[in-house]
Amino acid sequence: MKQVVQNYKSGELAVLDVPVPGCKPGGVLVRTAYSLISTGTELMKVSEAGMSMLGKARSRPDQVAKVMQSVATNGMPATYRKVMGKLDSYTPLGYSLCGVVEQVGAGIDEVKAGDLVACAGNEHALHAELNWVPKNLFAPVPDGLAPRHAAFGTVGSIAMQGVRRGEPQLGDVALVIGLGLIGQLVAQLLTASGVRVVGVDPDPVRCGLAERLGAAACGDPASAAVETTVAELTDGHGVDQVYLAAGGTGNQPVELAARLCRDRGRVVDIGKCRLDLPWNAYYEKELDVRFSRSYGPGRYDPEYELQGRDYPIGYVRWTERRNLACFLDLMARGRVDVEPLVSHIADFDDAVETYRSLKDGDLKAVAVLFRYPEPAQEKQKKGEAAPPAVAVPAVKRRGGQVRTPSGAARSPVRLAFVGAGNYATSMLLPHLAQREGVELSTVVTTTALSAANAKRKFGFTGATTDLDAVLGDTSVDAVFVVTRHSSHAELTKRALRAGKAVFVEKPLALSEDELAGVLDTVEESGNDRLQVGFNRRFAPMLGEARKRFGARTGPASLRYLVNAGRLRHGSWYLQQGTEGSRFAGEGGHFIDTAGWLLQADPVSVYAVATAGNEDLQVVLRYPDGSTATISYVTTGPAGFPKETLDLVADGRALRLDDFVRASVFADGGAGRKRWVSSRLPKARDKGQEAELAAFVRAVRSGGPMPVPLESLVATTTATLAVRASLVGGAPVTLTAAR
Repeated sequence: MKQVVQNYKSGELAVLDVPVPGCKPGGVLVRTAYSLISTGTELMKVSEAGMSMLGKARSRPDQVAKVMQSVATNGMPATYRKVMGKLDSYTPLGYSLCGVVEQVGAGIDEVKAGDLVACAGNEHALHAELNWVPKNLFAPVPDGLAPRHAAFGTVGSIAMQGVRRGEPQLGDVALVIGLGLIGQLVAQLLTASGVRVVGVDPDPVRCGLAERLGAAACGDPASAAVETTVAELTDGHGVDQVYLAAGGTGNQPVELAARLCRDRGRVVDIGKCRLDLPWNAYYEKELDVRFSRSYGPGRYDPEYELQGRDYPIGYVRWTERRNLACFLDLMARGRVDVEPLVSHIADFDDAVETYRSLKDGDLKAVAVLFRYPEPAQEKQKKGEAAPPAVAVPAVKRRGGQVRTPSGAARSPVRLAFVGAGNYATSMLLPHLAQREGVELSTVVTTTALSAANAKRKFGFTGATTDLDAVLGDTSVDAVFVVTRHSSHAELTKRALRAGKAVFVEKPLALSEDELAGVLDTVEESGNDRLQVGFNRRFAPMLGEARKRFGARTGPASLRYLVNAGRLRHGSWYLQQGTEGSRFAGEGGHFIDTAGWLLQADPVSVYAVATAGNEDLQVVLRYPDGSTATISYVTTGPAGFPKETLDLVADGRALRLDDFVRASVFADGGAGRKRWVSSRLPKARDKGQEAELAAFVRAVRSGGPMPVPLESLVATTTATLAVRASLVGGAPVTLTAAR
């Protein structure tokens, strides 16, 4: 299928061929009929992409601060790779469309294939021929409403949420500053609510349009006529609400709002407007400044938007989806008229030229729609271009002892990736893309554009959303599972059953049942070609330090401080109901490192936590009496190193300082350091490259996996036992836990 994309680094716009998104449970697959260009938000993104790197930095100081923090934590090379990877990627455009339901996912019963729906979301209602849209981001289109009008649903919801934040009442007078697309819709909604509207915009055409659609009067912000009109309509008191729907970098909108608003009136910011509030003016009138957050309650809440959990209507009357349905109803009943706002309808194939015309000012428009080809034509086109179906071959299963198979060396080793998120594209694929004897075969993602980006950047032969086709491809030697934690165990089982070697990022499993299911699959299939992404044991600096430390004769004491830091609001790591706790997802790294240094698997786990389980102390005991204490903290300062480790035994000590420096101390005449690594101030090699090299060698040769399966199971079991210890308040014996 085709999708409109932009490269934020170069500013390039393109209509790209990308895989068709899969129809996941909890949503519908929608074939787009019309999608609406947001002439404000989208053109701002297009303009930013065309700036120099310095210009981009000046326009997004918040992102610059994040980059500087990442440099302090992860080093310059890793940060540079991550930032350049994000910048030099295709990003989607669009967030408001109307289309026909093509396929219905499990759990959806309110619509069926063939129904017309309006869709919302800058990740789900894109300028693309097909989109997967979750339950709470689509609404059925009422009978009689034209699809091109229904495509306004999301933008209309933004305007509606802004009006709701203003709390207008019958007989009020409101001022709308900025009569672009959002401002025009705000003016119509206010008029439909019995509010008299005064509009402000420097464009006389837009002012005339708003007046034809119901505004009492409109004019240039510099004109005295606007102030005169407001005084006449309000008996000199000023308007009850001001709605800021203007953009730009000037401060005139908020200054005009203060002048024309009544005492204790409300000022609602809907767009991205500069808000350098003149303190005296706002203080003297005690103005109530409010923000309107996008489409309404539910926005940016992953449980609402992605998992389909609605808010009870008795507590939250108007949500994203209810706003969307309400706006569609108003259009269907003729209370809001969007047809006069349509300045231009372009064929979807002409999308790039349309954006350029808008950006250059050749196309003056309030609203622009993309019109997509008829479904029948697209189905025929899709049928002609679709590759032949590949059946998943039957996998021979056997019981008994599992043995590591060996076979003839194979080169190049053909790898498939399931998932292409930040970690895969910044920490794994850069090492594999240039490795001799490796061929990146296919990348599989649930969103079409991420697969297309990975294919372009790393040279995959193919990109798809069809996992079955990849698992059925007998030429694929190994599958990398780099998806969200909740899917790791199931995807690992499927790949093992298909006879593939599997590299799965930590964690291997989120529960004892998931781990048991993986082990059952290993036994049934006879395939134990499994590696978990515990990369720190492969870090060159740590390996050299262990070698310098030497063999132990007595028990050891190990302390591992992990300054994990706080997560950003909205991070999927916080979705503990589905993705497990942070420690369940990340703690295996540190337990594996401790076991590798001590050359043993733990036999018991005891964990205690601060209130809210934010900071953990995990004590591991080993067969020879050694102990390891892992302090996993989220409340530490951002500038403090993330990982520091000390190992003490037999009169010797090993210290690791955040993979920047390592040292070994030993008893001697003066008690001096015996060895200190060279300092690496600009890089932290945590072992990913060496880990991947070892995995590829094992796959090519048919030899043993880099880490024994028994060790992977022991680490996973210990990680899961942390939760059991927290719940029970006592140590957990791992033999019993298994």
